[in-house]
Amino acid sequence: MKSQPLAAGVSALLLAVALTACSGGSSESDSTTGSGDAPVTLTYWASNQGASLENDKEILTPELAKFTQQTGIKVNLEVVPWSDLTNNTLAAAVSGQGPDVLNIGNTNATTFQSTGAFHPFDDAALQKIGGKDRFVESAFATAGPPGAAPTSIPLYSQVYALYYNKKTFADAGLQPPTTWEELVSAAQKLTDPAKKKYGIVIPGGTVNVSMHFSYIFSEQYGGSAFDQAGKPSFTSPGMINGVKQYVDLIGKHHVVNPSAAQYTDSAQAAGDFARGDAAMYMAQTSGINVLKQNGMEPDQYGIVPIPAPASGTKISSFVAGTNLSVFKNTKHLDAALQFVKFMTSDEEQQILNKAYTTQPAVKGASAAFTDDQEKLDAFTKILAEQAKPLPLIPGIQAFQANVGGEVVGLIAKAATGATIGDAEIKAALEQAQQKMGAS
Repeated sequence: MKSQPLAAGVSALLLAVALTACSGGSSESDSTTGSGDAPVTLTYWASNQGASLENDKEILTPELAKFTQQTGIKVNLEVVPWSDLTNNTLAAAVSGQGPDVLNIGNTNATTFQSTGAFHPFDDAALQKIGGKDRFVESAFATAGPPGAAPTSIPLYSQVYALYYNKKTFADAGLQPPTTWEELVSAAQKLTDPAKKKYGIVIPGGTVNVSMHFSYIFSEQYGGSAFDQAGKPSFTSPGMINGVKQYVDLIGKHHVVNPSAAQYTDSAQAAGDFARGDAAMYMAQTSGINVLKQNGMEPDQYGIVPIPAPASGTKISSFVAGTNLSVFKNTKHLDAALQFVKFMTSDEEQQILNKAYTTQPAVKGASAAFTDDQEKLDAFTKILAEQAKPLPLIPGIQAFQANVGGEVVGLIAKAATGATIGDAEIKAALEQAQQKMGAS
C-alpha cells in the first residue's frame, strides 16, 4: 500500500522538514515579473477533485487562464492523485523542490503546519486575500489549531452522505434508512450475490476512507480517537464498536461484494453504484460529480445523512474539504498570495465549487453544486448539524495511515470469510496505536 511507508517514516520526514524550514527561503516582492523582467510563472499542485485527472484540467485550465489575463502571472498546473499527494508534499518540503502553491486535504492541515515548511497566513497575509471574516467559520476552523497563524486557507468544503438508488428502493418497497439498523436491514434485502447485486458498496482498500468511516462511526458510539491531551485512544470501546460497524458490512452482514476489498480508489465504488450493482454508497459532496461522470443522473438517486445506530449519536460526517497552502520557500510570495485571493474570490468559489459539486468556503458564494434543492438542503444540514471536525493535532496524518491501514487489512480478511470480532479489531487498533508511539 502506498500509504504504509508514510506511517513508518512520518516522524523522520517531519523532522527533516523542520530542519530544512529553519534555513528559510527567499521571496521576491515583485508579483508579476521575475529575473530579467520575465513574467512570473507559479507552479500549482491541484489535488484530484474531479472524476479524473483530465477532468480537473478541463475545469481548472480556463480559470487559470482568467487569472493570467487579470494579473499577467502564469500558472503551471499539475494535477496530483490523492494517493500520491501527501507523500509528494512531504518529499517536496524536505527537498525544497516543491510548487509555489498546492492543495492539501484539510485533514492534513495541522500535520503540515507542524513542519514549518509553509507560509503562515498571519494578519498581514490574510488582509492580502480579503480577510478572515470572508470565510465560513466551520471551514476556516479546519485551517489549523487555535493560537497560531494557519498555514492553509479553505478552498472547497465537503461532508459525507448516504446515496441510495431511488428505483431499487422503490421496487423493493423500502424507504431510505434513518438508523444504522435500518441500513443493514435494507442492504440485506437488496443483496443477491447470484446476480452480483449488493446492498451497499465501500472502497475497502482505500486507506484514507477507511480512517474516515472509523472516525465517524466511533463518534456515533461516543468514542474518541484521541484523548484531551491529544494522545491516541484507539482501543476504547467506542473506537472498537465503530470499526466493527464498518467491517461487519463485508464480514458479518455480507452486504458488500467481496471484490470491493480491493478498491483502492473511491471512484471504483462509485462505478458499482452508478451501474446499479450496489443500492447504497457513502460518499462526500463531490460524489455527485463523480456519479455524473459515470453516467448516473442526480434524479436517479437520493441523499440522506449516514445513519447512526438507534441508540447512538447522530454524527454523519466530519468537516471535510480541501485547503490551499503556499510553500515558505517560494520565490514569488506576492504572486502566490494573489493566486490564493483569486481562487477564494466569491466569483471563483461559485464557479469551482459548482464544477466540483463541493460547498463554497466563503460567505459570499452560495452552494450551487446541483439544481436539486433537496440535495442542497441535505448536505447543508449535515454540515451544520451532523458533522464534527477531525482532531486538530499534528498526528492526524499518522492516524489516517495507521488506523486506515489496519482497517483495510481487516476488511481484506473479512472478504475472505475470516471472522472479525472485537478481539481481532482491538489487536489491530493496538498495533496502530503502537505505530503512533513509534512514529
